[in-house]
Amino acid sequence: MKLDVTTASGGKAGTVDAPDDLFGIEPNIPVMHQVVNAQLAHRRAGTHSTKTRAEVAGGGAKPWRQKGTGRARQGSIRAPQWRGGGIAHGPKPRDYSQRTPKKMVRLALRCALSDRAANGNVLVVDDWGISEPKTKSGISLLEGLGLRTAGERPPRVLLVLDRTEDAVWKSFRNLGERVQIVIPDELNTYDVLVNDWLVFSKATLASAVARFGSEQPSDPEGATPGTPAASERDQDLDQ
Repeated sequence: MKLDVTTASGGKAGTVDAPDDLFGIEPNIPVMHQVVNAQLAHRRAGTHSTKTRAEVAGGGAKPWRQKGTGRARQGSIRAPQWRGGGIAHGPKPRDYSQRTPKKMVRLALRCALSDRAANGNVLVVDDWGISEPKTKSGISLLEGLGLRTAGERPPRVLLVLDRTEDAVWKSFRNLGERVQIVIPDELNTYDVLVNDWLVFSKATLASAVARFGSEQPSDPEGATPGTPAASERDQDLDQ
Protein backbone atom coordinates (compact mmCIF):
# COMPACT_ATOMS: atom_id res chain seq x y z
CA MET A 1 0.00 0.00 0.00
CA LYS A 2 1.13 3.53 -0.76
CA LEU A 3 0.20 6.49 1.43
CA ASP A 4 0.27 10.05 0.11
CA VAL A 5 2.80 12.36 1.71
CA THR A 6 1.83 15.99 2.17
CA THR A 7 3.67 19.11 3.22
CA ALA A 8 2.74 21.14 6.29
CA SER A 9 0.69 23.44 4.06
CA GLY A 10 -1.23 20.57 2.46
CA GLY A 11 0.71 20.25 -0.80
CA LYS A 12 1.71 16.99 -2.45
CA ALA A 13 5.11 15.60 -1.54
CA GLY A 14 5.03 12.13 -3.13
CA THR A 15 4.11 8.80 -1.62
CA VAL A 16 5.52 6.40 0.93
CA ASP A 17 5.26 2.61 1.06
CA ALA A 18 3.22 1.16 3.92
CA PRO A 19 3.09 -2.59 4.62
CA ASP A 20 -0.16 -4.28 3.69
CA ASP A 21 -0.11 -6.38 6.87
CA LEU A 22 -0.35 -3.17 8.90
CA PHE A 23 -2.53 -0.90 6.76
CA GLY A 24 -4.21 -3.21 4.27
CA ILE A 25 -5.86 -6.15 6.05
CA GLU A 26 -9.57 -6.86 6.42
CA PRO A 27 -10.70 -5.44 9.80
CA ASN A 28 -11.80 -8.05 12.32
CA ILE A 29 -14.58 -6.28 14.20
CA PRO A 30 -15.04 -8.86 17.02
CA VAL A 31 -11.33 -8.75 17.84
CA MET A 32 -11.31 -4.94 17.91
CA HIS A 33 -14.42 -4.95 20.10
CA GLN A 34 -12.86 -7.32 22.63
CA VAL A 35 -9.57 -5.40 22.80
CA VAL A 36 -11.31 -2.03 23.20
CA ASN A 37 -13.50 -3.45 25.97
CA ALA A 38 -10.37 -4.71 27.72
CA GLN A 39 -8.69 -1.32 27.38
CA LEU A 40 -11.65 0.53 28.85
CA ALA A 41 -12.04 -2.02 31.63
CA HIS A 42 -8.37 -1.61 32.54
CA ARG A 43 -8.96 2.12 33.05
CA ARG A 44 -11.53 1.51 35.77
CA ALA A 45 -10.19 2.15 39.26
CA GLY A 46 -12.43 -0.43 40.89
CA THR A 47 -12.41 1.47 44.20
CA HIS A 48 -16.20 1.66 44.52
CA SER A 49 -17.54 0.32 47.81
CA THR A 50 -20.90 0.19 49.57
CA LYS A 51 -21.70 -0.90 53.11
CA THR A 52 -23.71 -3.98 53.87
CA ARG A 53 -26.13 -4.17 56.81
CA ALA A 54 -23.28 -5.58 58.88
CA GLU A 55 -21.11 -2.51 58.22
CA VAL A 56 -23.66 0.29 58.76
CA ALA A 57 -23.57 1.85 62.22
CA GLY A 58 -26.59 1.36 64.51
CA GLY A 59 -29.51 -0.99 64.35
CA GLY A 60 -28.52 -3.23 67.19
CA ALA A 61 -31.96 -3.29 68.83
CA LYS A 62 -35.08 -4.81 67.37
CA PRO A 63 -37.35 -1.89 66.31
CA TRP A 64 -40.50 -3.41 67.86
CA ARG A 65 -41.69 -6.72 69.17
CA GLN A 66 -42.27 -9.55 66.79
CA LYS A 67 -46.04 -9.92 67.16
CA GLY A 68 -49.06 -7.94 68.16
CA THR A 69 -48.27 -4.53 66.64
CA GLY A 70 -50.02 -5.04 63.31
CA ARG A 71 -46.84 -4.10 61.48
CA ALA A 72 -44.45 -6.27 59.52
CA ARG A 73 -41.80 -7.96 61.57
CA GLN A 74 -38.43 -6.19 61.56
CA GLY A 75 -35.12 -7.18 63.04
CA SER A 76 -33.02 -4.05 62.47
CA ILE A 77 -33.41 -0.50 61.22
CA ARG A 78 -30.24 -1.04 59.19
CA ALA A 79 -31.75 -3.75 56.98
CA PRO A 80 -31.60 -3.01 53.22
CA GLN A 81 -35.30 -2.05 53.01
CA TRP A 82 -34.83 0.74 55.55
CA ARG A 83 -33.75 4.24 54.73
CA GLY A 84 -30.16 4.58 55.89
CA GLY A 85 -29.76 0.84 55.93
CA GLY A 86 -27.16 -1.31 54.27
CA ILE A 87 -26.95 -1.99 50.53
CA ALA A 88 -27.81 -5.46 49.30
CA HIS A 89 -25.54 -6.81 46.55
CA GLY A 90 -23.80 -3.45 46.15
CA PRO A 91 -20.42 -2.93 44.45
CA LYS A 92 -17.25 -3.77 46.31
CA PRO A 93 -13.62 -3.06 45.37
CA ARG A 94 -12.50 -5.31 42.54
CA ASP A 95 -10.07 -5.54 39.66
CA TYR A 96 -11.70 -5.05 36.25
CA SER A 97 -8.62 -5.74 34.15
CA GLN A 98 -8.85 -8.45 31.52
CA ARG A 99 -6.07 -10.62 30.18
CA THR A 100 -5.81 -10.14 26.44
CA PRO A 101 -3.37 -12.21 24.34
CA LYS A 102 -0.57 -10.16 22.77
CA LYS A 103 -1.34 -11.48 19.31
CA MET A 104 -4.94 -10.34 19.66
CA VAL A 105 -3.82 -6.85 20.74
CA ARG A 106 -1.50 -6.58 17.73
CA LEU A 107 -4.19 -7.86 15.36
CA ALA A 108 -6.73 -5.37 16.69
CA LEU A 109 -4.30 -2.47 16.17
CA ARG A 110 -3.58 -3.60 12.62
CA CYS A 111 -7.31 -3.82 11.94
CA ALA A 112 -7.86 -0.31 13.30
CA LEU A 113 -5.02 1.14 11.21
CA SER A 114 -6.30 -0.68 8.13
CA ASP A 115 -9.79 0.67 8.70
CA ARG A 116 -8.54 4.25 8.88
CA ALA A 117 -6.33 3.75 5.82
CA ALA A 118 -9.18 2.21 3.82
CA ASN A 119 -11.32 5.28 4.53
CA GLY A 120 -8.51 7.65 3.54
CA ASN A 121 -8.14 9.02 7.07
CA VAL A 122 -4.37 8.48 7.42
CA LEU A 123 -2.06 11.39 6.62
CA VAL A 124 1.72 11.38 6.39
CA VAL A 125 3.46 14.73 6.75
CA ASP A 126 6.85 15.26 5.14
CA ASP A 127 7.96 17.66 7.88
CA TRP A 128 6.05 19.38 10.67
CA GLY A 129 7.73 22.69 9.89
CA ILE A 130 7.61 23.83 13.53
CA SER A 131 10.84 25.03 15.11
CA GLU A 132 9.43 27.03 18.04
CA PRO A 133 6.64 25.98 20.41
CA LYS A 134 3.64 28.06 19.36
CA THR A 135 0.02 26.95 19.54
CA LYS A 136 -0.68 29.23 16.58
CA SER A 137 1.75 27.16 14.49
CA GLY A 138 -0.08 23.98 15.44
CA ILE A 139 -3.42 25.48 14.42
CA SER A 140 -1.95 26.67 11.12
CA LEU A 141 -0.63 23.18 10.37
CA LEU A 142 -4.01 21.57 11.04
CA GLU A 143 -5.70 24.18 8.84
CA GLY A 144 -3.19 23.49 6.08
CA LEU A 145 -3.98 19.77 6.28
CA GLY A 146 -7.71 20.51 6.13
CA LEU A 147 -8.36 19.20 9.63
CA ARG A 148 -9.61 22.46 11.12
CA THR A 149 -12.04 24.91 9.54
CA ALA A 150 -13.32 28.14 11.05
CA GLY A 151 -16.93 27.94 12.21
CA GLU A 152 -17.09 24.13 12.12
CA ARG A 153 -16.59 21.53 14.79
CA PRO A 154 -13.12 20.09 14.13
CA PRO A 155 -12.66 16.33 13.76
CA ARG A 156 -10.76 14.36 16.36
CA VAL A 157 -7.11 14.04 15.32
CA LEU A 158 -4.47 11.61 16.62
CA LEU A 159 -0.95 12.94 16.08
CA VAL A 160 1.94 10.48 16.23
CA LEU A 161 5.05 12.41 17.31
CA ASP A 162 8.58 11.45 18.22
CA ARG A 163 9.81 11.79 21.78
CA THR A 164 12.40 14.38 20.76
CA GLU A 165 9.99 16.73 18.95
CA ASP A 166 9.45 19.02 21.92
CA ALA A 167 8.53 22.12 19.89
CA VAL A 168 5.90 20.23 17.91
CA TRP A 169 4.56 18.58 21.06
CA LYS A 170 4.15 21.91 22.87
CA SER A 171 2.49 23.47 19.82
CA PHE A 172 -0.34 20.92 19.87
CA ARG A 173 -0.79 20.08 23.54
CA ASN A 174 -3.09 23.05 24.29
CA LEU A 175 -5.58 22.43 21.48
CA GLY A 176 -8.06 20.59 23.69
CA GLU A 177 -9.63 17.16 23.58
CA ARG A 178 -10.06 17.19 19.78
CA VAL A 179 -6.28 16.75 19.35
CA GLN A 180 -4.50 13.81 20.96
CA ILE A 181 -0.75 13.17 20.92
CA VAL A 182 0.99 9.80 21.23
CA ILE A 183 4.41 8.40 20.45
CA PRO A 184 4.70 5.44 18.03
CA ASP A 185 5.14 2.92 20.85
CA GLU A 186 1.87 4.09 22.45
CA LEU A 187 -0.35 3.41 19.44
CA ASN A 188 -3.36 1.37 20.49
CA THR A 189 -6.69 0.24 19.10
CA TYR A 190 -8.94 2.51 21.16
CA ASP A 191 -7.08 5.74 20.40
CA VAL A 192 -6.99 4.95 16.68
CA LEU A 193 -10.71 4.19 16.54
CA VAL A 194 -11.90 7.04 18.77
CA ASN A 195 -10.16 9.63 16.56
CA ASP A 196 -11.31 10.52 13.06
CA TRP A 197 -7.87 11.18 11.55
CA LEU A 198 -4.43 9.68 12.09
CA VAL A 199 -1.43 11.88 11.25
CA PHE A 200 2.14 10.55 11.02
CA SER A 201 5.41 12.07 10.03
CA LYS A 202 7.76 10.05 7.84
CA ALA A 203 9.91 9.27 10.86
CA THR A 204 7.07 8.20 13.15
CA LEU A 205 5.51 6.09 10.40
CA ALA A 206 8.79 4.22 10.02
CA SER A 207 8.96 3.75 13.79
CA ALA A 208 5.40 2.42 13.92
CA VAL A 209 6.09 -0.01 11.07
CA ALA A 210 9.23 -1.24 12.81
CA ARG A 211 7.35 -1.63 16.09
CA PHE A 212 4.10 -3.24 14.93
CA GLY A 213 4.94 -4.73 11.53
CA SER A 214 5.42 -8.41 10.87
CA GLU A 215 8.06 -9.90 13.12
CA GLN A 216 9.14 -12.62 10.69
CA PRO A 217 7.80 -13.79 7.31
CA SER A 218 6.05 -17.13 7.32
CA ASP A 219 7.63 -20.14 5.61
CA PRO A 220 6.14 -20.83 2.14
CA GLU A 221 5.67 -24.48 3.05
CA GLY A 222 3.77 -23.62 6.19
CA ALA A 223 6.52 -24.53 8.63
CA THR A 224 7.59 -22.15 11.35
CA PRO A 225 11.30 -21.21 11.62
CA GLY A 226 13.37 -23.94 13.26
CA THR A 227 10.89 -26.74 12.54
CA PRO A 228 10.82 -29.20 9.62
CA ALA A 229 8.41 -28.61 6.77
CA ALA A 230 5.08 -30.40 6.70
CA SER A 231 6.24 -32.89 4.06
CA GLU A 232 9.32 -33.79 6.13
CA ARG A 233 7.18 -34.35 9.23
CA ASP A 234 4.87 -36.65 7.27
CA GLN A 235 7.85 -38.68 6.06
CA ASP A 236 9.16 -39.03 9.60
CA LEU A 237 5.78 -40.28 10.77
CA ASP A 238 5.58 -42.81 7.94
CA GLN A 239 8.98 -44.19 8.88
